[in-house]
Amino acid sequence: MKLEGSIVLVTGANRGLGLAFTDALLAAGAAKVYAGARDPATVAARPGVVPIALDITRPADVAAAVEAAGDVTVLINNAGVATGTNVLSDDGLEGAREEMEVNYFGHLAMSRAFAPVLAANGGGALVNVLSALSWVAFPQYGNYCSAKSATWSLTNSLRTLLRGQGTLVSGLHLGYADTDMTAGVTAPKVAPADVAAALVAGLTAGDEEILADDTSRAVKSALSSDLDVLYADIQAGYDAAVA
Repeated sequence: MKLEGSIVLVTGANRGLGLAFTDALLAAGAAKVYAGARDPATVAARPGVVPIALDITRPADVAAAVEAAGDVTVLINNAGVATGTNVLSDDGLEGAREEMEVNYFGHLAMSRAFAPVLAANGGGALVNVLSALSWVAFPQYGNYCSAKSATWSLTNSLRTLLRGQGTLVSGLHLGYADTDMTAGVTAPKVAPADVAAALVAGLTAGDEEILADDTSRAVKSALSSDLDVLYADIQAGYDAAVA
């Protein structure tokens, strides 16, 4: 698709990947980027950026975003949360509810609200920011993995439903990005600017799935393996961590 002249809404746009997406889309020729954040005052002022107050778990905020940004042609569902809980931990149920509320239901709410907007504006594109953990589960982050997996399935449903109105629906997968969310992670991380470059390239090419780094590509290529092969390193790493 053509990004030049597009009108984009990025959720969670005040830092991390959202900030990198905003800058990359403007550099690719977007005419305007609505930068959604719970506190719009945290969005850095710069030409082409319009901060809007947006908590994707609040129906009133989502409805207000539709009213404020009725000219959107590209929606980037980026806002997310990681509680660091596993499915059996003492706070696992609470963590699961928070993960699903933001990472799944928030994406769903935004997609439902803006699908008619995209249709009215010619189709455009909708991108859900996912993860390599959409496909495999790290036991220590089980709730995050479950929510991202659900949103991967949501993305596939939306793609089929919205193809008829001319909307490109794409899932963006990556491993660890070097953001505040992964500050405590010691594994290799991809730079947000590199993920943003992959997003721009994928949208321009019309890709329905964007693999932003080596981790996502490696996991995707291993999905046809038997589970004892696919999960061997994951199980070994977890066993070592709890030993």
